Amino acid sequence: MIRIQTQDFDIGAEIAALKDGRTDIGAIVSFIGTVRDADGTVTEMTLEHYPGMTETELERIESEAHTRWPLQASLIVHRTGTLKPGDNIVLVITASEHRDAAFDAAKFLMDYLKTSAPFWKRETGPAGSKWVEAKAGDDAAAAKWSPRKDAAE
Repeated sequence: MIRIQTQDFDIGAEIAALKDGRTDIGAIVSFIGTVRDADGTVTEMTLEHYPGMTETELERIESEAHTRWPLQASLIVHRTGTLKPGDNIVLVITASEHRDAAFDAAKFLMDYLKTSAPFWKRETGPAGSKWVEAKAGDDAAAAKWSPRKDAAE
């Protein structure tokens, strides 16, 4: 399941809803990304997306995670709009019978979100505004997932 929204999310409520009535889940992994201001240069971050295209892409990559790992459930919630330091940006939850699949799938989804999901981020601070560019380290992290590791097996 994926959602793009402007309002904040409740991490505990999202996890409770995902596992409600389920007894086949043995591991739940969650990742929460927040707006940071490590050096006093960010007063706000504005996140934009391309409606329709973004949802389609997130559904595609979530579906791919389910083909790579035996997941019982997953959730991606990504916020848009103007956020302040400390605000939640993204929530990824993966659930599986065993922890390895849940951890790997969550990392895969986050690597994709950092490098290829159609979101644009603009940071604003005392020096003005600037668009956030992709980092080489993020691209390197995502590269390990392609091509599918199990495709040659």
